[in-house]
Amino acid sequence: MSIASSSVSLAVTVNGTLERHDVPANLTLVDFLREWLGLSGTKIACDQGACGACTVLVDDAPVTSCLTFAFAADGKSVRTVESVASADGSLDLIQQAFHEAGVPQCGFCTPGMVMLAEALTSIDRTPSPETIDSWMSANICRCSGYQVFRRAFSTMAGEP
Repeated sequence: MSIASSSVSLAVTVNGTLERHDVPANLTLVDFLREWLGLSGTKIACDQGACGACTVLVDDAPVTSCLTFAFAADGKSVRTVESVASADGSLDLIQQAFHEAGVPQCGFCTPGMVMLAEALTSIDRTPSPETIDSWMSANICRCSGYQVFRRAFSTMAGEP
């Protein structure tokens, strides 16, 4: 039996819901989220882990889900961009800051940037501009919207 045809049991909490599935051993986390769970907010762009569009949080740490096998998330908690809004649909602090800064140009890199902002603000509520730039560098914006992303990250950090 080839590795491509073998399957593994997966029990992962995705956006607060426990998901149990038998999945192909070579299934990536991004494909599991998009194709198996219908969570299309996580984007696929380069499929090589270089652009950051597929960034999700695994146990609160940002990971490129196109390079992560689904089985690596077994027993862990995964958060996607769909988890960010409040239950009533209202925007959270990060989404509001992104909206006010005018971030969603094409919107392709935005989910990855939102998840980076979630991770960053969970460990540093007032990151320096240098820290913000360093974290933003993990996600490529093809529209060159870095100034508005920087403004959104800074707004979240309480800077003008």
